[in-house]
Amino acid sequence: MAGRAGLLPVLAEVFREHGYEGASLALISQATGLGKGSLYNLFPGGKAEMAACVLAEIDAWFEANLYAPLREADPPAEAVSAMFDAVQAYFRSGRRVCLVGVVALGSERERFAEAVQSYFARWVAALADALKRSGRDDAASVALAEEVVAQIQGAIVLARALGEPALFSRAMTALRARVAAI
Repeated sequence: MAGRAGLLPVLAEVFREHGYEGASLALISQATGLGKGSLYNLFPGGKAEMAACVLAEIDAWFEANLYAPLREADPPAEAVSAMFDAVQAYFRSGRRVCLVGVVALGSERERFAEAVQSYFARWVAALADALKRSGRDDAASVALAEEVVAQIQGAIVLARALGEPALFSRAMTALRARVAAI
């Protein structure tokens, strides 16, 4: 693994699997193959810096693959459909938990509050914008966007809790139909 960027996917999986508090430096070292000294050399701020970098990388992915297309694509209905495809791929059809959601629910929420709030607020805002541009009124667009993001997050949790990833795919199919029907 070359440098910080190459470590971020591995770090993300450690945080997804063990949460921020449970992701000890020993686990991180084992997963990355680097000693604690090397980790601190790359991330002088320790585990908090590692998590912040991982959240920033997730944010950049969502900005490029969801938020910007939702705000800019024409026609907006295609961007909404592409959002569902991207979400399905990113969360590996319900086999991958949402790390931002893990952080939002964990004891580290306050430490990363700005990143967590921004992730969800920007997703809702971008989706609401696409829904408005497709002819829905402002209030209905925001309400539907909040509902969709909430149901996606809930489907991730439920699929993981029940060990049934297909539940996530069924939820995505139902949400697509709900958005298309309105």
